[in-house]
Amino acid sequence: MIQQSFQSLLQFFTTPDKDWSIVTMPFMVLFIVFFAIFIFVNRRRHTAMLAYVVLFSLFFAYKSNGWLMVLLPATTLLSWWLTDRMKRCSGGGRKALMWLTVVLELLPLLYFKYTNFFIEIFNEMTASNFAPLSILLPVGISFYSLQAVSYTVDVYKGKFTLDVNLLEYAFYLTFFPLLMAGPITRAEVLLPQVKERKPLDEPLIYAGLWLIIVGLLKKALVADYIAQYNNWIFEDPMGFSGFEGAMGVLGYTLQIYLDFSGYSDMSIGIAAIMGFQLRENFNFPYQSLNLTEFWRRWHIALSTWFRDYVYIPLGGNRKGKWRTYLNCFISMLLSGLWHGASWMFVIWGAMHGVGLIIHKACKSWLDKIPNTWYVKIVAWFITFVFVAVAWVFFRSSSVDTAVTLLNHIAVDFSWDYLPPFVTTRFMWTLFLVLGFVLHGLRKRHSDRLGDWFVRSPWLVKLLIFIVVMQLVINFRQDNVQPFIYAQF
Repeated sequence: MIQQSFQSLLQFFTTPDKDWSIVTMPFMVLFIVFFAIFIFVNRRRHTAMLAYVVLFSLFFAYKSNGWLMVLLPATTLLSWWLTDRMKRCSGGGRKALMWLTVVLELLPLLYFKYTNFFIEIFNEMTASNFAPLSILLPVGISFYSLQAVSYTVDVYKGKFTLDVNLLEYAFYLTFFPLLMAGPITRAEVLLPQVKERKPLDEPLIYAGLWLIIVGLLKKALVADYIAQYNNWIFEDPMGFSGFEGAMGVLGYTLQIYLDFSGYSDMSIGIAAIMGFQLRENFNFPYQSLNLTEFWRRWHIALSTWFRDYVYIPLGGNRKGKWRTYLNCFISMLLSGLWHGASWMFVIWGAMHGVGLIIHKACKSWLDKIPNTWYVKIVAWFITFVFVAVAWVFFRSSSVDTAVTLLNHIAVDFSWDYLPPFVTTRFMWTLFLVLGFVLHGLRKRHSDRLGDWFVRSPWLVKLLIFIVVMQLVINFRQDNVQPFIYAQF
């Protein structure tokens, strides 16, 4: 019995798992053990705590990627060493070393993510028939690559001036809550906290627990439950009525928000439990009244990264109106391509680029319209519909699928399908309505709820956590949906 248990434990620690993530039960159990040891180590020596977290983060990367995880420590070592050398240079040599470092930081991402896409483009342009390569995309590479680039560029520009040793930088780049799907965290946010030795803060721990609970509700309960029906719609749009197709589009619009913001909540919550405060990544984006506001609320870490490291270096809004439009379009195009090596993501990015340009071009005229409640409703409706339609291209496997689905909704939509739909898919409809209603809350109300949880007695916290876990278990599908953004 003991030998069998030992073999099972050994197999767990030595076998990669494609379903491994912070929402799985094995991780949750392991994290409890990890955190108990973390508390002890954190009280002793700061260096030991950093090394302990780095080792656990590398194990987390191994469980997600197998031996492809070597890219992470390799990128860490190369990025830290070259950036450290760059700091000691001046003049043209400093700039050349900065560009060399950035290229080397991005090279694994370009190879693993875009090689086959480039082969496809080459074949189309030259009528060649080069076969695509069998390449697995390492989980998290899109996130830690951009994080490494931001560190190098910030050091080059003098925006980040702290001296960082290799262990501290390894903590920053491999930190496991951020590894699978971000949020992309700047050096100025995390590294000063990494360098500071401080005891765990009880209110921050409870605030982190609240975010984990909220994230579980979003991802493991609602997003995973509604995903199955959404998948049916996008796999066979003509197999359902136009009304059912519209429900699938609404469902995916909610699903992708709950999935990704749920991961972000859990990621930020786990970091908070460990004593590290990260910035929010979503701020009720579907409340936006225009597309510019949407990108200030949606995936804040990524949108600000492209603003600071693509849009502004291209000239931002400093070189005239038309150059501003071009810079905006290029930034969104690259943002779309970052999400995946597919023309569908390029189309999605281009749609948002064009939408942002139209809003910027009309802003002076729009500002003259009275800011009444019905104007706000119209503005919100236009913005939401545009975002939802763009998600169709983001989710669809091809342009034909996206166009077929949208056309089918337009010509075959009837409210007569509503009563039987609600009757047949009552729980799905309930989750959809509750999801959008709760998304309509003001941020101050959400913050107050979190503050109440932090101040509540420990027994109340325990009961809430137990109820949430029971709900997740009861509604959990046999096949857990992977995090949408983990594939990027």
